Amino acid sequence: MQWTQTYDPFGHWWLSTLVAALPILVLFGLMAGFKVKPHWCAIAGALTAITVAIVFFKMPLELAAMSFGYGVAFGLLKIAWIVLSAVFLYDISVETGQFEIMKESIAGITPDRRLQVLLVAFCFGAFIEGAAGFGAPVAIAGAFMIGLGFKPFHAAALNLIANTAPVAWGAIGTPVHTLAAVTALPESDLNAMIGRILPFTAVIVPFWLVRTMVSWQETFEVLPAILVVGVSFALTQFFWSNYVDSNLVDIMGGVVSIVAVVTFLRFWKPRTIWRFEYDGKAMALPPPTAEITDEFGAEWSPEKFDGYAKESAHSTGQILKAWMPFATLSLFVLLWGLPPIKLAVNLATTPSFRVVLPDGKLRPGPAGWDVPYLHNAVYRAAPVVARPTPEPARYDFNWLSATGTGCFFAAVVSGLLLGLSPFQLLKIFWRTLVRMRLAMIAISFMLGLGYVARYSGLDAVLGLAFTRTGWFYPFFGTFLGWMGVALTGSDTSTNALFGGLQRITSQQLGIDPILMCAANSAGGVMGKMVDAQSITIATAATEQVGNEGIIFRFVVWHSVALGAITGIIVMLYAYVFSSAVPHGLQFVK
Repeated sequence: MQWTQTYDPFGHWWLSTLVAALPILVLFGLMAGFKVKPHWCAIAGALTAITVAIVFFKMPLELAAMSFGYGVAFGLLKIAWIVLSAVFLYDISVETGQFEIMKESIAGITPDRRLQVLLVAFCFGAFIEGAAGFGAPVAIAGAFMIGLGFKPFHAAALNLIANTAPVAWGAIGTPVHTLAAVTALPESDLNAMIGRILPFTAVIVPFWLVRTMVSWQETFEVLPAILVVGVSFALTQFFWSNYVDSNLVDIMGGVVSIVAVVTFLRFWKPRTIWRFEYDGKAMALPPPTAEITDEFGAEWSPEKFDGYAKESAHSTGQILKAWMPFATLSLFVLLWGLPPIKLAVNLATTPSFRVVLPDGKLRPGPAGWDVPYLHNAVYRAAPVVARPTPEPARYDFNWLSATGTGCFFAAVVSGLLLGLSPFQLLKIFWRTLVRMRLAMIAISFMLGLGYVARYSGLDAVLGLAFTRTGWFYPFFGTFLGWMGVALTGSDTSTNALFGGLQRITSQQLGIDPILMCAANSAGGVMGKMVDAQSITIATAATEQVGNEGIIFRFVVWHSVALGAITGIIVMLYAYVFSSAVPHGLQFVK
């Protein structure tokens, strides 16, 4: 069976676009307007997408069903498994008491909530994004902030806002690799272009993050620290993406920004220690030589003031041991991402990884199972592609080389090194699985929705609506990436969905395709904070399931505003600084 997508079944593009948008309207309408739990929202959105695809776009039932199943399977292995394993490692850290030491090490650096959110949500979150991605930073950093004393709502919302600028290079550069594969454009050029867009937002987001918490005056009190965090991260992001590779951009950015701000705070302190109302009022630091007395009459020196610079109760060795699970996570994920190791493991363990073509040659590219009925059965047509092109559907069941498996092994090794028995690890894993079950359902159905949209052509209909914006396409094309992430929860997925469309449309409009394909990924990161998948993970990790609608309404305007800023940056590159768009770059070996 073969079926060709149609992009205007009603003969009026605006009506076809409105119908194609129904799954998104149902998804976000239920979440924001009716406070329905995210897994039910995802299920309703997926069922709506299947119905629209079959009834209005005339997609055969078996193709719709298989595309949905393909998306669910992809979501479970490629995304949910990463998040589950990362939270499992976090739970091991909590169970062994190491997480308390980690929290105290951060609190020992500064008790100021503004600086803590920069350290944990932005810097540490960027590091976890680079290592694992796919929602893991929101889960781990959110739980970390609750342990520091942040209310669950603040922990969830602030981490969703922070998890933006690093997302384009999440999980060892997976979104960039995917973008290069689907657009057939040089990865080095795409990587460098993304690295010339997002560093500007990397400076803006830390400022935005603190301003979300406090007033303008209280934000400017810590402006030096904000600039150290943002500029150090942005410069590393730019340098690594333009001159090294696409794999370690976030990991190096996170490490450099953490080291920079911790070093800076040894020489600089804000005039006041800011806290939430539930912590107590902000307190001014005493003069360097002053002695103060607390409410119980005990004398405090400035060095001991509210733990601001008091000595840690733990030795350096204990602190290093506490951070060991996350160092182990980084090591395993890096090893799992090395092409020689990944290829060797795939060849040894992945079913149907070697596929021999009729001419006796091995099939190039992903060589997993061909999804029954779906593989090469759906054809994309003009104007989405230059000529009718079949959509491949291959599922590589890379159970051992999957990033989530690397995270899982890191958790197991860390648990054993910390003295846990295999039975204790099994109990912790079961508790993690039970706690994350609804988030995993939401992730799976969200990917099912995204894949139905892809194979039915709903995504293309929505994308074509953006192409009608003409001169303003660089701005609205950036929001096409935003919409893709809001829909699928993944910058990788939005690059797969819209990368080809961005290339074709930009060429038709006379805009550099390197710029617009990179803009798809850069704009997508700002949609990360409003997708149902991330919000579900955030609420599950911070123990506030049921508040998803409140969080969505809080972060949505931040998402749109930051997306607009990114769109303006892309507009400037398109029409003012077009010579800055890279071509023919080569990574340093």
